[in-house]
Amino acid sequence: MKIVLCCAGGFSTTMLMDNMKKTVHNSAKLNDEDFAFKAVPVDLLPAEVEDTDVLVVGPQIAHRIDYIHEMIDPYQIPHIIVDQDVYGKMDGATVMKQVLIARRKADLAKANKKS
Repeated sequence: MKIVLCCAGGFSTTMLMDNMKKTVHNSAKLNDEDFAFKAVPVDLLPAEVEDTDVLVVGPQIAHRIDYIHEMIDPYQIPHIIVDQDVYGKMDGATVMKQVLIARRKADLAKANKKS
């Protein structure tokens, strides 16, 4: 699963990404090789959307969600906007849980459309 984290400059999001990687690595249920992470500034997002499985949006760019939707909606990419408190704590475990839920909901929605 490719998870792209997107923020204003990509720097603070890299710290969150590292904590998400630690969560996966320390998990008994998740495997490192099943996940790829990338942190990018919002202006570089167009180059990443095509093969993204879940987009994580930093709270500092939540006001740009309409711009982001223009890019991700054609690919039906699920996304989450990280809560400011969660982001401030760099809580990778909570964000990973939200990512997995968003991906699962998207997969179930696709399956229901096929039925």
